Amino acid sequence: ATRMEVLRTGVSSLGNFDPDSGITEPAAIQRKCTRLISRMMMLICAHDCIRRGMDPIEPAQGRSLAYNFLYMRDGQQPSPEAERAMEVQLILHADHELNASTFAARVVASTMSDVYSSVTAAIGALKGPLHGGANEDVIKMLDEIGSPEKAESYIKEKLSRKIKIPGFGHRVYKTTDPRAVVLRKYAEQLTRGSEQLERTYATALKVEEVVTANTKVYPNVDFFSGIVYRAMGIPNDLFTPIFALSRAVGWTAHIQEQWANNRIIRPRAEYTGPVDLKYVPIGKRG
Repeated sequence: ATRMEVLRTGVSSLGNFDPDSGITEPAAIQRKCTRLISRMMMLICAHDCIRRGMDPIEPAQGRSLAYNFLYMRDGQQPSPEAERAMEVQLILHADHELNASTFAARVVASTMSDVYSSVTAAIGALKGPLHGGANEDVIKMLDEIGSPEKAESYIKEKLSRKIKIPGFGHRVYKTTDPRAVVLRKYAEQLTRGSEQLERTYATALKVEEVVTANTKVYPNVDFFSGIVYRAMGIPNDLFTPIFALSRAVGWTAHIQEQWANNRIIRPRAEYTGPVDLKYVPIGKRG
């Protein structure tokens, strides 16, 4: 199973163990949401440890979510710079209006289903490569290019075949995603001092230069986030689960907002197919 499949199934099962299960008072709902976010972190980290042949690591008491995510992967105390970078990543990914996963969460919540079902639906939507996972694709692309000197020919060849460059373009932003501006700074800071990481960052800058010059399409939040994760030693296939962990804050906020003034979300559909068709019994159909 992929990490996102494990997270989706794990979150779905957590509802069976929630002491507030079935209670719909606002205070109980808030407790469920808070509990879910912390347990999602533990699910991701515990599965990561088990996959590497390690026992799950207990969280450090009194520390931030960002600190504990890094600590619970290997038991090593993260640097203040790494903790702050992870905290910034979690904040920047926490919410972004009515994207596909947030909409999925609100649709399920609008039926008066529970928090866990709503977030499970959101994770299912985020799992799709057109929503989550773009930062992983960016890192794969940068690895394939290998160096800044090869970036221009690589990108122009892709553009000539009308292949989308990962990490660029956004349905909302027509200029550089403001979240990318913040993450560019952290990518530069965290890659400093490592020849390999500095090369990856320099390659990214060259890719950005070539893409924007030839398409007028600008970087989105995914373009630099994967570089920041790699600089912290996080493997590629953890990028989307981290996205889910941060977005869970937004999902649960939207769920509570939905319930505060609920009406079931039920879009109408307009039929545009053929009309006045004659019914043919199934036994007589060719």
